[in-house]
Amino acid sequence: MEDGNPIYGPFFGVMGAASAIIFSALGAAYGTAKSGTGIAAMSVMRPELIMKSIIPVVMAGIIAIYGLVIAVLIAGDLSDHKSYSLYQGFTRLGAGLSVGFSGLAAGFAIGIVGDAGVRGTAQQPRLFVGMILILIFAEVLGLYGLIVGIYLYTK
Repeated sequence: MEDGNPIYGPFFGVMGAASAIIFSALGAAYGTAKSGTGIAAMSVMRPELIMKSIIPVVMAGIIAIYGLVIAVLIAGDLSDHKSYSLYQGFTRLGAGLSVGFSGLAAGFAIGIVGDAGVRGTAQQPRLFVGMILILIFAEVLGLYGLIVGIYLYTK
């Protein structure tokens, strides 16, 4: 313990950075895979709608960027472990977990809605606007986690 900061303080910051990228990437991967299977199934019936149906995959990829942003911010603070307090470690862990778990949830929602939405749009094109609106509301769940993560990071 030097300057009142325990040696294991940065561990929690590292775990925050790792959990941010791991869980948000898991959500993005699930959203991409689930939406991708829907696109593959839909493209057999309506190949002209393939590019229009890529939107859920793009939105799932953005979820991973949220985790990357927080992970890079947290990792940037880890250069000097002697001045890294336990409080900083806990707030960085909270920031990483908030963006990671909300990204995981958003990725699951985007994947399920994207899969059903592109299959449904192939049969009824008027469903497209509704699918986009639902995807936006699913994406914003990850954005909420990013906002809370940035707020915790600045504490």
